[in-house]
Amino acid sequence: MRPSARIPGILAGLVLATGGVVVAAPAATAAAPTSVQDCEKYVAQHSGKKGTAGVGQACYEGSIGNQTSCAASLTAVGISANVASGACRAAH
Repeated sequence: MRPSARIPGILAGLVLATGGVVVAAPAATAAAPTSVQDCEKYVAQHSGKKGTAGVGQACYEGSIGNQTSCAASLTAVGISANVASGACRAAH
């Protein structure tokens, strides 16, 4: 095979490979809103506090895997450390 004929084949393979990643990416983010809602429900059930912007942001941090920031943010808005830890686990 000539080198000039190989280059388009290689580029086509790269486009197909990255296209699969782009198609799969939205499926991974689809779970995040449910996780945030689970976290907010956990906070409401165990602390009696309704969801605020601070709780929502903290739960989002937990849903993306930042458990330390999630727990710290929840305790900053007045949630006990035990409830904050459980809520962050529910988010992830």
